[in-house]
Amino acid sequence: MMKRLLAGAILILGAAPGIRAQGLANANGDYGVTPVFQAASVRDAGDLSGASWAPDVTTVVLDLVPAAAPSVTALAVPAPVPSAALAGDPDPAPAPDPKFLYGGRDDYRWQLGLGASWERFRSTIFNASAVGFNTSISYYLNNWLGVEGNALEAFAPEIFDREHVKLFNFTGGPRIAWRQRRWEPWLHGLVGLSHEQPQTAGHSRNAFAAQLGGGADYRINPRLSLRLQGDWLHTLFFSQSQNNFVLVGGAVIHF
Repeated sequence: MMKRLLAGAILILGAAPGIRAQGLANANGDYGVTPVFQAASVRDAGDLSGASWAPDVTTVVLDLVPAAAPSVTALAVPAPVPSAALAGDPDPAPAPDPKFLYGGRDDYRWQLGLGASWERFRSTIFNASAVGFNTSISYYLNNWLGVEGNALEAFAPEIFDREHVKLFNFTGGPRIAWRQRRWEPWLHGLVGLSHEQPQTAGHSRNAFAAQLGGGADYRINPRLSLRLQGDWLHTLFFSQSQNNFVLVGGAVIHF
């Protein structure tokens, strides 16, 4: 009986280190510890009477199995990627409109002139003072140089060969301007075709025309100006030269 008690005490003392290690690991919370004891060739208790009475505990293995720890990869949160334009940002501002300095590169390039005209026509066949309309369209290539097309229609109360005199001029050419804030003085030189009615015996109703002169525009607002213009108009009707004079007053639309 005493031998069996001694054998049980020896087994308890051999298992004590494993039990202590399990308690420390559980206290730290880092690992789940599973002690595994492998006892091989433990002799029968009746054999403890012999000389080699100690139990043959060949191996005691302590297997520490790490507890399931949360994955670092699973907990990683990707950093936000900076964006040039957030969803709530407003749209980029549109390009600004011209500054309307009333002249210069920030001004409109197109000009449409509309006005009333008076033309004094003088020739050896007939003389006439005709009133009508003048229309011009100009496009500025830069701050001072433009291209212009001009149309003049005038009707006279004078009667020749039982018809009222009618005069038409269609010319085009360069325009030079000094484009300031309010005032815009300018010069132009135009060439083209002139037409007159009525038909005269032995002569064509069409002739070459050259128009040289200028004027000044006064800016009311960015879109509108007032214009005063005076031109010398040279024509070649009736195989002769005519030096005529034209006055125009009206408005200019900028676009």
